[in-house]
Amino acid sequence: MKLTLQSLNAEHAAIERISTLIGASATDISDAGRHAWRCDNVTLSDAQKAQLDAACLGAGVDYALQPSNRRLSGFKLLAMDMDSTLITIECIDEIADMQGLKAQVAAITEAAMRGELEFNESLTQRVALLKGLHASALQRVYDERLQLSPGAEPMLAAIKAAGIKTLLVSGGFTFFTDRMKAKLGLDYAHSNVLEIVDDKLTGKVVGGIVNADEKRNTVERVCTELGIAPCQAIVMGDGANDLNMMKIAGLSVAFRAKPVVRAQASVALNFVGLDGILSILA
Repeated sequence: MKLTLQSLNAEHAAIERISTLIGASATDISDAGRHAWRCDNVTLSDAQKAQLDAACLGAGVDYALQPSNRRLSGFKLLAMDMDSTLITIECIDEIADMQGLKAQVAAITEAAMRGELEFNESLTQRVALLKGLHASALQRVYDERLQLSPGAEPMLAAIKAAGIKTLLVSGGFTFFTDRMKAKLGLDYAHSNVLEIVDDKLTGKVVGGIVNADEKRNTVERVCTELGIAPCQAIVMGDGANDLNMMKIAGLSVAFRAKPVVRAQASVALNFVGLDGILSILA
């Protein structure tokens, strides 16, 4: 196995302490502003893994233990969640802020992402609270509050250069995913449709809800269209509704994710940007 260590600000001494802890030597593989080190031919006991986890968390270091031969070239699709993954915000929370209801909606969002509330129920509750809001609020959120997560642009540039297709699959809304698809040159996008009548939100969505099962189905549909197996997909997400699609992926990436997601993902990026996957798959 190869162990990749990454950090935005850890000193080299911290990396040396971590590598010594597991009886390995670290080679600096930093590139394009990414601070990364690799330890080759690593075999860890459960006790060593627990020590590694605690040491990295304390030092602000992300680690990934992966097969030595796993490379970016082995993948054909990158599937990404949008809210709090590709972008820094939860769009529905920011829309609700226009109604003075951000705290109420954000609490429901957080419970759903932790897996404590069924997603369909949570989305229905949240969207209902938006009833009567003028549709111009969506554009305001896009213009004033939506930002890409750190590392998104270099990650996507490398993904496209490698010939990997891109899918944005979200429990959010087409107003935002369609714009992100066009802006970033993504290949596919799928999300929920907010119902708008007379320029106002009705508090409902049109058609089926893009929940955990639909996210997985979407990844499978795109893989079938591309003629590839799901194991050739990288899937990135942060919430419980991403787990189903992450389970079928060849590599699942938890980005600034909830504990339930970090525990089940192949790798977790808690400190570095989305481009951290490039060092892991170098």
